[in-house]
Amino acid sequence: MIAQLTTTLDTSLSSKPHKIEGMIQVFTSTQRNFYTDVMVQALICAGHGTPVLVVQFLKGGINQGPNQPVQLGENLDWLRCNLPRSVYNSQLEPAEIQALNLLWEHTQKVVLEGRYSLIILEELSLAINYGLIPETEVINLIQKRPTHVDLILTGPEMPESILNIADQITQIRRSCHD
Repeated sequence: MIAQLTTTLDTSLSSKPHKIEGMIQVFTSTQRNFYTDVMVQALICAGHGTPVLVVQFLKGGINQGPNQPVQLGENLDWLRCNLPRSVYNSQLEPAEIQALNLLWEHTQKVVLEGRYSLIILEELSLAINYGLIPETEVINLIQKRPTHVDLILTGPEMPESILNIADQITQIRRSCHD
C-alpha cells in the first residue's frame, strides 16, 4: 500500500518570484593552501554565465592592482594586489600597505555594487590575522552585501566571528600515509 500525501497549493506564493539569497562559504585549512575546489567552482559558475570575481589579497609580483583585472573568459575577472611580491607575514613596506588598502577598498565597493554574483576573497583570513584588513570591516561587508551575492572566503585560521555567520564551512585536511 502506498501512502498518499495531499498538499494545498498556495497560489499567493506562485505569483511572486522567489529570490535565492547568496551564501557565505568559508574554505579553511591548517596551513596556507591553494583551494582547487574554490577555483573549480569559480570556473563552472563563470562558464554558466554567472559573473565571478576572484580577489587575491596577498599574492603579488605581476603589477596588477584593482585597475588592471585579468579577464579569464567572458565572466571571470581576477584581481591581485599591486605588490612586488607575495606576502608571507605582516611585515609590509608602506607602499605595500597602501596597495593592499586600495585593493580592499575596491573590493568593498565591487561587492556592494552587486555586479558579480560570486566573489572569492582568497587568503582573506591571513590578511585579517596579519592586521592588514580589519575583521570588523569584513563582517560589515558580509552583512551589507546585496542578498544575491555569494561570498567565498579562504585561508587558514579564519576568525571565529566569521565562522559563526558562515552558511558553509569546509575544512581541508591532509593526511600522509607512508
